[in-house]
Amino acid sequence: VQLQASGGGLVQAGGSLRLSCAASGGTFSRHVMGWFRQAPRKEREFVAVINMSGGKAYYADSVKGRFTISRDSAKNTVYLQMNSLKPEDTAAYFCGLSNSEWAPTRRSEYVYWGQGTQVTVSS
Repeated sequence: VQLQASGGGLVQAGGSLRLSCAASGGTFSRHVMGWFRQAPRKEREFVAVINMSGGKAYYADSVKGRFTISRDSAKNTVYLQMNSLKPEDTAAYFCGLSNSEWAPTRRSEYVYWGQGTQVTVSS
């Protein structure tokens, strides 16, 4: 299984970015995929997660109302639309694949990880 994350970049505060995470090498209809982020010298923290079959989603309080996770099951791809970005959203963003029960918010519940994609929000 491989996860390929993309879409990061540099944006001004208040701007938007959309991250993508494409999964390959398996079937994922019974899995959930999530996004985490890790800022320098901080622990990797949960951002959002989505159920690949039904599309049910769950968010960290810090991004609720600003970020939207979605999926294209036919493409095995998950998206993270990030609006109203703040400097504190600056981090490397990682997508992960979990087969844990809903809703996995701990790093240890994810089996596969993509490489990080850097998001930098300037003030």
